[in-house]
Amino acid sequence: MADSDAAIEALSFEDRRFPPSPEFVNHALATDASMYDDATKDREAFWAKQAESLDWYDKWSTICEWNLPFAKWFVGGTLNVSVNALDRHVVAGKGDKVAFHWEGEPGDTRTITYAQMLDEVERFANVLKNLGVKRGDRVNIYMPMIPELPVAMLACTRIGAAHSVVFGGFSSEALRDRINDAEAKVLITADGGYRRGAASGLKVNVDVAVKETPTIEHVVVVRRTGQDVEWSEGRDHWWHDLMDDSALEKHCEPERMDSEDLLYLLYTSGTTAKPKGIMHTTGGYLTQVAFTHKYVFDLHEHEDIYWCAADIGWVTGHSYIVYGPLTNGATSVMYEGTPDFPDKDRWWSIIEKYRVSILYCAPTAIRTFMKWGTKYPDGHDLSTLRLLGSVGEPINPEAWVWYWNTIGGGRCPVVDTWWQTETGGIMISPLPGVTTLKPGSATHPLPGVVAELVDEAGKPVTVGGGYLTLTEPWPGMLRGIWGDPERYKETYWSRFEGRYFAGDGAKLDDEGYLWLLGRVDDVMNVSGHRVSTTEVESALVDHPTVAEAAVVGANDATTGQAIIAYVTLKAGETGDEAHGQRLREHVSVKIGPIAKPKTIVFTDDLPKTRSGKIMRRLLRDVAEGRALGDTTTLADAGVVEEIARRAATSPTEE
Repeated sequence: MADSDAAIEALSFEDRRFPPSPEFVNHALATDASMYDDATKDREAFWAKQAESLDWYDKWSTICEWNLPFAKWFVGGTLNVSVNALDRHVVAGKGDKVAFHWEGEPGDTRTITYAQMLDEVERFANVLKNLGVKRGDRVNIYMPMIPELPVAMLACTRIGAAHSVVFGGFSSEALRDRINDAEAKVLITADGGYRRGAASGLKVNVDVAVKETPTIEHVVVVRRTGQDVEWSEGRDHWWHDLMDDSALEKHCEPERMDSEDLLYLLYTSGTTAKPKGIMHTTGGYLTQVAFTHKYVFDLHEHEDIYWCAADIGWVTGHSYIVYGPLTNGATSVMYEGTPDFPDKDRWWSIIEKYRVSILYCAPTAIRTFMKWGTKYPDGHDLSTLRLLGSVGEPINPEAWVWYWNTIGGGRCPVVDTWWQTETGGIMISPLPGVTTLKPGSATHPLPGVVAELVDEAGKPVTVGGGYLTLTEPWPGMLRGIWGDPERYKETYWSRFEGRYFAGDGAKLDDEGYLWLLGRVDDVMNVSGHRVSTTEVESALVDHPTVAEAAVVGANDATTGQAIIAYVTLKAGETGDEAHGQRLREHVSVKIGPIAKPKTIVFTDDLPKTRSGKIMRRLLRDVAEGRALGDTTTLADAGVVEEIARRAATSPTEE
């Protein structure tokens, strides 16, 4: 919403409750409130205890130095990330343990142990050194979801170079801008990747980008698809040739990195300015992702098969495919493709094949599965699942219950997690052996995290809606925006004095449960009433015919903003004017007449990025009749064009 008013309507709360089962509690890592008590008593000591689970060369002298808004954690401590992710497991006799079960989209597979990962990482670390990469340099990575991607990341950490991963769905222009901002020295890519049965090119985008990236000296290319690529002798190198070099040393001594040394840059898109290079450092970040991965997912390293169905190009993949799981010695599934190729049961076949016990995915994926119906998951044995997670945006209560019931068989806790690229790791989430769950609520801040809702004036809110702020530093927090400390202070710390605020609104119920509402600019002002897009979407998905909905506000001469809903129905349902009217009345009953959509556009799909996020910005473009913005990151760019055609003929309620 343009004026970012946080006076969000206090609408109805979900009242269903799902306590952890006795069977789950009997096996859980955390079963009572003692961890919260310890963190409340001495927050810094609590985080220091979590840091002690890592291997350090030198222990820190100071737990936290806080010079608002700049923090340093575990000051004076030294460690190496690749040692924590790989070496220590191999030294402990776990080298034969599987690190990744990798599944390629065409059906090719690889099983990679910790010892094999370590060997690959050491060899590629030496490749980078031979290409002139030194401690403190930046290395850009632009790759599909193949094992060489985490190998490249960990090789950077071994020699003290910071990596900057750019999602493989981004355009050459986006790649160019991120390379230039980071002043990367080497670019690692692939000839291409697979997408719904077809090879898509990456090297072709690289060739366009590096024409305008003067700092790139070398490009390393993994042969994935075998497609023809242009080649620049002296600059371009095949990964396999460099790795097979007979002169390549097999061992690479790890650098002893300071806790506050830069680990990686990850860019978040700016809508009105250049993308922001979020800086994450070594000791604090690794502490937080290892802790949250272990306890939020109740990880039992010797028993669980864990699958985070994200892309490593986003922070979820950094923290919960690579760094958290490997540091905890987990066995993970890594998948290159989409949920619907070669058929809509691909995920469930993978879970059955590898006997996955923990699944972490986005609400958009869950709602898509709802649309497809139960026959696909019902056709596979999902009995190994024991915990489900949700990430990326608020999850609708009905989608939560469908996930819990249809995928989890009514036995798996659902941990709905709130966090951001900037926070590094999960901040608000249930502890599954402790927390009574409410569908759609991320529940409470994790131990060691201090969050508060505030009103427009910055005063704490005890019940109702407000702005979500963080009031104390945490180990995995961003250390700034690369090259622009003033922008860091202005973006995250200027709205409320002494508080971190990144734009999300939330509600607090009378039992202290947090309900995330998405960004405050997704709160609509309809005739002076503040209505959350998330709550209207949830009301629509609550209707038995609706699989998924996305809601935006559009400028309206009468009401200020009008509610426009894009709705995907379940299989077998028909979208017509009468159906739209039934949905409007349903929203009116669930929320109130003010929340009834003015226009409902029925669509077979919604515009989503390859990571599963709905691009509401494009839906606002459609609603307000603007030319469509950048669609390069969409999984299917044709979807939004079809929506625009349908919107032009959809009836509106006067």
